[in-house]
Order: sequence, then C-alpha cells, then structure tokens
Amino acid sequence: MLTQNLYQISTEFLEQLPEKRLLILKEMGLARYADFLTIMPVAEANIACIMRFFSSPSKAKFPNLQGTELSGLVLNRVNFIRGDLSGANLSNSSLVDADLIFANFAGANLSNTNLQGATLNETVWNSAILENCNFGTGIGITNKQRQELVSCGAIFTN
Repeated sequence: MLTQNLYQISTEFLEQLPEKRLLILKEMGLARYADFLTIMPVAEANIACIMRFFSSPSKAKFPNLQGTELSGLVLNRVNFIRGDLSGANLSNSSLVDADLIFANFAGANLSNTNLQGATLNETVWNSAILENCNFGTGIGITNKQRQELVSCGAIFTN
C-alpha cells in the first residue's frame, strides 16, 4: 500500500463515527483494539498510529501508540499489555482497571491521569510526566518505583 494512500485511508478512518470505525476494525481483524481506536481523535500522531496498524494488521499483536494523542479519553479496562506509549499524551485520561503490564510510558504525559486499579507490573516510566497522576494502590509497582514515581508527582493511596 502506498504511503500517501495509507495516510488518506487512516485519516478517513479517524474521521468516521465510532460505530463505523468498529465495522472497519472487525473487517481487518483488529476489533480487539476497538476500545481505543474507535475514540481516538483526529491528530497527526494518531494518523501515524493508524497507519502502523493498517499497514500490517496481522503484526499488530502489541499496540504501538508512540506519540499518540489520547488526552482526556476514558480508556478504562483497556489492554495495553506490552504497548509502546512512549511520548504519548494521556493527560487527563482515565485508565481505571487497565492492563498495562510491560507497557512503555517513557516520556509520556500522564499528568492528572487516573490509573486506579490498573495492573502496572514491569512498566517503564523513564522521563514520564506524572504530576497528579493517581496510581491508586499501585498494583504491581515495587516500593522503589513508588518512591521514584512520588518524587515525580504521582499520587498513591494506601
């Protein structure tokens, strides 16, 4: 698929209503990612993300969401296992009860994000923006990680 054509298809996908996006994802065998791909806003970084999914749907086992714009979205119970969210903007989002095992949040903006009940084993937080990010009890976070995250502005409840 030509890059320009893929860009146009990806842009048109993001301009569709969530219901239409879901039908397209089902046809492509990507419906397991509907919980976030159907609500993703139109943005250059998100077009690039959709292009990655559409260029090789059979290789989309772990979501590559590098640099995506996901701020303000409700992504509760989303599965981002081994997802690459490095540089993504998740500020003011809700990822309550999300499965984030082995997710990479290096350089991501998670300010004012709600991660209560999320499973966070082996996550990467290097240079992430965590001001007022609510981790709840921090399921899967080690004591050392907790101290580092708190020093970056993260909030934990006991």
